[in-house]
Amino acid sequence: MVDAIVSVFLEKLLNTLAEEGRYVTKFRDQFEKLQTELQLMQCFLKDADRLKRKNHTIRKILADLRELIYEAEDILADCQLQSREDNQFSQGWLTCISPPKLHFKYQSGKRLKEITEKITYIKQNISSFLGGPLLFQPYVINAQDQMPRWSSQVYDHTQVVGLEADTQKIKDWIFEAAREGGQDILAIGVVGMGGLGKTTIAQKVFNEREIEQHFDRRMWVSVSQTFSEEQIMRSMLRNLGDASVGDDRNELLKKINQYLLGKRYLIVMDDVWNEDVWWQRICEGLPKGNGSCIIITTRFEKVSRKMGVKEVRIHRPKFLNKYYSWLLFRKIAFTTSGGECIYPDLEDVGKEIVEKCKGLPLAIKAVGGMMLCKATYYHEWRRIADHFRDELAENDNSVMASLQLSYDELPSYLKSCFLSFSLYPEDCVITKEQVVHWWIGEGFAPLRSGRSSTAVGEDCFTGLTNRCLIEVVDKTYNGTISTCKMHDMVRDLVLKIAEDDAFYKTNSINCRHLGINNNMDRKQLTTNQKLRGLVSTTKVGEVNKIESSIAKKFGECRYLRVLDISKSIFELPLTSLLYHIGSLQLLTYLSLSNTHPLIELPASLEKLTDLQILDVSYCQNLKSLPHYLIRFKKLKVLDVSHCGSLEYLPKGLGRLSNLEALLGFRPTRSSNHGCRIGELRNLTRLRMLGLHLTHGDEVEDSEVNAIVNLQDLENLSISCFDSHGSDLISKLDKLCPPQQLHDLSLKFYPGKVSPTWLNPMALPMLKYLSISSGNLANMHQIFWGDNSVVWKVEGLMLESLSDLELQWPMLQQVMQSLGIMNVSWCPELVSFPIDDIGFRGGVWIKEDQS
Repeated sequence: MVDAIVSVFLEKLLNTLAEEGRYVTKFRDQFEKLQTELQLMQCFLKDADRLKRKNHTIRKILADLRELIYEAEDILADCQLQSREDNQFSQGWLTCISPPKLHFKYQSGKRLKEITEKITYIKQNISSFLGGPLLFQPYVINAQDQMPRWSSQVYDHTQVVGLEADTQKIKDWIFEAAREGGQDILAIGVVGMGGLGKTTIAQKVFNEREIEQHFDRRMWVSVSQTFSEEQIMRSMLRNLGDASVGDDRNELLKKINQYLLGKRYLIVMDDVWNEDVWWQRICEGLPKGNGSCIIITTRFEKVSRKMGVKEVRIHRPKFLNKYYSWLLFRKIAFTTSGGECIYPDLEDVGKEIVEKCKGLPLAIKAVGGMMLCKATYYHEWRRIADHFRDELAENDNSVMASLQLSYDELPSYLKSCFLSFSLYPEDCVITKEQVVHWWIGEGFAPLRSGRSSTAVGEDCFTGLTNRCLIEVVDKTYNGTISTCKMHDMVRDLVLKIAEDDAFYKTNSINCRHLGINNNMDRKQLTTNQKLRGLVSTTKVGEVNKIESSIAKKFGECRYLRVLDISKSIFELPLTSLLYHIGSLQLLTYLSLSNTHPLIELPASLEKLTDLQILDVSYCQNLKSLPHYLIRFKKLKVLDVSHCGSLEYLPKGLGRLSNLEALLGFRPTRSSNHGCRIGELRNLTRLRMLGLHLTHGDEVEDSEVNAIVNLQDLENLSISCFDSHGSDLISKLDKLCPPQQLHDLSLKFYPGKVSPTWLNPMALPMLKYLSISSGNLANMHQIFWGDNSVVWKVEGLMLESLSDLELQWPMLQQVMQSLGIMNVSWCPELVSFPIDDIGFRGGVWIKEDQS
C-alpha cells in the first residue's frame, strides 16, 4: 500500500509544483529533493507488501514511511492554503513578513527537511534489514502498471461453470413440492465453506426464467453477520416494492404477510451466520402453503437445521473437479481468445496454478482474473506460480492465499481503489459512480496521456471487476455496470490490509478515511483530524441520520479531499452544516445527493475552488445554483439530475471548459437569466451529457447546432419529461448530436415520428440506443438507412412505448450487428421474438438464436 501512497503523493506534488503557488515555490528545492528520494524507492516499494508480511522490521519501517509521506502531503496542502490566503488578502510586502507567516515558513521548512532526511535514512539502511544489497533507481512505468488494455469489462460474471447439476437438483425439489401441494413452506439449505459457490448456486436458481414464472413473488435477502430483525424485514419489503421506513417490527411483519397472502413466493436468505429467535418470528408471520419456498445459504449446517431445513433438503456443493476448474480458469484468464488457451507454453503452468486452488471457485476466479491482466509470457506466469506456492506455504487457505496474491500483483494505482471498499458494511450494494468519483477526487485514478479523469476512473473500476475482486450486482441493458458488492472473504482481506495501512480501521482510530452511517460517534472525528475522505456508506433503501454534534465536526477536518454526505438527514439545519463545509478548501469531491431539504447552495461554498466533482442529484427542493459556480475552473463532473424544482443553471456555465460530465442540464427560456443551451458549444471535453428539455423556446434556431461539434461526447441522454407545446418537437428534430456518439437515450420523446437525425448516416458510430416512454409511434423513413448504410447498433432497449409499431424482420435487416435487445410494455411489437412483450417483456440475445 505504501507504493500507492507514494504514487498519489508524487502525482499531487507534480501538479502543485506546476501551479507555482508562493509557498510551494519557497520550498521547491526541498519538495524536489523529497520527490527524487521517493522516485528512487518506488522500485523497492512495489514488492513491499509481500516483504512486510514476512519481516516485522520492514513492516515497522514502512509504517513510519507511510506517516512521513502523509505528513509531507499535509505540508504541501498547508502551502497551497497559505498561498491562496496571500492571493486573497495580500496588502503588499507587510503580509509576507507578518509573524504568523514567518512562523509557518520556518516550521514548515524545518519539518520538510527532517522528513526528507528520515526518508533518505530509510532508503540508505533498508538493505541491511533485508540482509542484502538493493539497487535503488528511478522508477519506470512498465506495461503492468499502465492502464488496462480494455476500457470495459471483458469477463461475463454471469457465466457459471460446473454447477448445472446443483441448480437442477434444487429446482427439482421446488417443483416436486409444488406438485405435492403441502401446507408447509419448503425449506432448502445450501451448506458449505466460504468460496465454494453457495451464493452463485442460489442466484442461478433465483434468476432462472422458469423459476421466475413459477413464483408470484421473489425476495433476495443478504443476511450477513451483522443484521437486525427489522433490517431483514425491510429488505423483504423492498423486494416487494415497499420502502417502509418508520414502522415497528410487528407492523413490518403484518405488511409482509399482506403482500404474500394467497401468493406462491420464494425467499432466499443468503449468507446466514446464526439463528436465534428472529427467524422463528418471521416464519410464523408468513402465509403457508401454495408451494412457497425458502432457500438458506450458510457455512454452518446447524444454522440450516435450526431454520427448519430437513436433512433430505440440505445440498452440499462439491469442489470443482479438474476439468471444471481448468474450464472456469480458462473462461476468465483467456476470455479475450474465447476462453481457449492458445499459448501452448502457458497450459502446464496455468494448470499448476489452478491445482493450487483446490477446486474452490472463488480462488479460481481470483487467480484467473489476475492472469487475465498479465502479459502472456511464460516467465511472468512462472513467477506468479512461484509466488502462489510461497503464499500457500504461509497460508494453507487457498482462497485467502489467492486473494492476497491478487492484491500483491495489483498496480499501485489500483491498491488504493481496492482499499476504498473497506469502508462499506458487509453485503452493501455500492454504486460505481460513487467510488469512481471518490477515486478521482482523492487522486487515486492517475492521469496519463491526456486522458479524461472520468475515463481513467472507469478504467480503474474495470480493472477490479476483470480481476474478479468485486462482484457485479446490476448492469444496464448495454452491459454497463451500475452497482457492485464484495464477497465476504474478499472483504476480510481488504479490512485487514486497510487496518495495517491506516487507510481505514474498524475502531476508527488514527486512520485517513471513515464511512458516514447511523452508528457514527463524535470521537471518530475528534481522533482523526487528518482525514482525507468521509463517505456515505448507507445500504440501499436506508438513510443516514446524523446528530448535530457529529455534523459540526465535518468542518474541522481541514485536510478532507472527499466529502460524500448523500442519503443523509441532519439534526443540524443544512445551511449551518454547509457553512462549516465552506472552510474545507481542499475539497475536490462534494456529494450532497439526496440530502433534504437542500434549497440552495450558500455563499460559504464559494471558496471551494478545488472542486472537481459536485453532485446535487435527487435534491427535489433545490431551486437554483449560485453564480459563483462558474468560477470553479477545475470542475469535471456536475450532476444536477432529478432536481425537480431546479429551473435552470447559472449563466456563464460554458466557461467551465474542463467539464467532462454534465447531467440534468436545463437550459433557461430567457436570454437574460440562466444558461442557454448555446453555451454547451464551449464544453469541448464533455464525454457525458444529460439534457432536460420541456419547451421549444429553450432552443433558439441559432442554437440547434450547440452539441454537434462536441467531438469527445460519447453518451447523450435527452429527456422531455413534462414537456409542453408542439414547437419543442420541431426544435428537437434539428438538434443533431455529434457523429461519433456511442450511446443515446431518448426519454419521453413527444413526437409521433422519430427525429430525422436518428439515422445510421448521421450517427454512424452509435452502438447503444434506448427509447423509453413518450408518444413515438413510427420511425422516420430515414431511420431505415439505405442499401449502402446500416446501423452499427449492438444493444437496443425499447420500453413503455404503447403506440410504437415496428416489424422485427425490417429491424434485423438494418441492425445486423444487434446482439442484445431489451423490450417491455410495447404491446404493438407483436412480431418481436420476446414473450409477454406488452407487459414485463424480456431480453433477446443473439447467441440464443444460433
